Amino acid sequence: MQAVILTAGEGTRMRPLTLTRPKTMLPVAGKPILQHTLEALTDNGVGEIVMITGYHEEAVRDHFGDGSDFGAEISYIRQEERLGTAHAIGHASEVIEDDFIALNGDIIIDPLLIDDLISEYLKRSPETLMVLREVDNPGPFGAVKLDGDRVTEIIEKPGPGTDAGNLINTGIYVFSPAIFDYIERTPLSGRGEYEITDSIMMQVSDDLPVTGLVSGRDWIDVGRPWELLDAGEKLMKDLESSFEGEVEDGVTIHGPVVIGPGTIIRSGTYIQGPVYIGRDCDIGPNSYLRAYTCIGNGVSVGNAVEIKNSIIMDGTNVNHLSYVGDSVIGMNCNIGAGTNIANLQFNDGPVKMKVKEESVNTGRRKLGAVFGDGVKTGVNSSFNPGVKIGKNSCIGPGCVIYEDVPSDKLLILKQEYISRE
Repeated sequence: MQAVILTAGEGTRMRPLTLTRPKTMLPVAGKPILQHTLEALTDNGVGEIVMITGYHEEAVRDHFGDGSDFGAEISYIRQEERLGTAHAIGHASEVIEDDFIALNGDIIIDPLLIDDLISEYLKRSPETLMVLREVDNPGPFGAVKLDGDRVTEIIEKPGPGTDAGNLINTGIYVFSPAIFDYIERTPLSGRGEYEITDSIMMQVSDDLPVTGLVSGRDWIDVGRPWELLDAGEKLMKDLESSFEGEVEDGVTIHGPVVIGPGTIIRSGTYIQGPVYIGRDCDIGPNSYLRAYTCIGNGVSVGNAVEIKNSIIMDGTNVNHLSYVGDSVIGMNCNIGAGTNIANLQFNDGPVKMKVKEESVNTGRRKLGAVFGDGVKTGVNSSFNPGVKIGKNSCIGPGCVIYEDVPSDKLLILKQEYISRE
């Protein structure tokens, strides 16, 4: 069976992290989100993959190449205009030869879900199979109604008081090639997009067998910055230790830890797993890496640095005497000595973060900052919980940041001296 993975979108709710890459290439537990999706397919024998790319597609192509390093045969089709899921899937019509799996590249799933999906499709042979999931609040998703196992209605983002039930569409499907005929006839939705759910409802109206598979397997929808941390906490619980780098005498390690090749862990460092450390990193001496921290490749962590439950992307330096708590730090940042990124509010309540100019309750009691790529902080700068710093911005020494900073800005603390004999 072939598979089509949708990875053309930007992910505006993830800004500033997605100003320099598609959302699917953000790291979780040491791998891009998209790699987790790909491996769920290849683990179940689905090796012929079509990736629908668009925004910053070079990041996807450079990482995956022809797929040979990942046990797959990957081809790429560029979606010039992002006009909806039906529009994206329709791009694959020229290369799809038989029944195929289609799914979004920004979800993380249990590989066993793909096994269930293929088994159920082969057993039932519907025209379309949708994977569904029970949730408490279907509002942010597309709700699906069933009659037995047959889909009867799809309600996009049902509002309060809507009798939509508690089953949602996970965005994972198996289609026969007949879906392409319906995609061609799909009209623009009210949102100005060609929606695959509208194509499916046309099949339902034609009384074709459209089946819903209700699954309890793990399915993680990663849409906002703090959800990268949520996903990492779930995935890293199953981390298996692997030491390929150098660990000096005097290092203490508890729990599962991955240390990549070319990495050195210097004396006095304390690592409380699960922790992932990529290749060619320099950690310590006397650093403290706490559970669920994920460090990319080529990262330097200096003397007496503490990092808790954070994602530190490739090429970033976290210099001595700094604290980074529950944060996502982009690529090629430089965290100046004595930088403190706070993760707990005075009122001990859930942290709020702005998403597309709207203040959103993250539901997290502990959440630090989100830095885009190329951010630099001066010595003794401080960041309040929930702030975001845009790409390539520089925060001067001694600044206390309590609100978001746009990209490409320089902030300098204005102060006044009193000089006396």
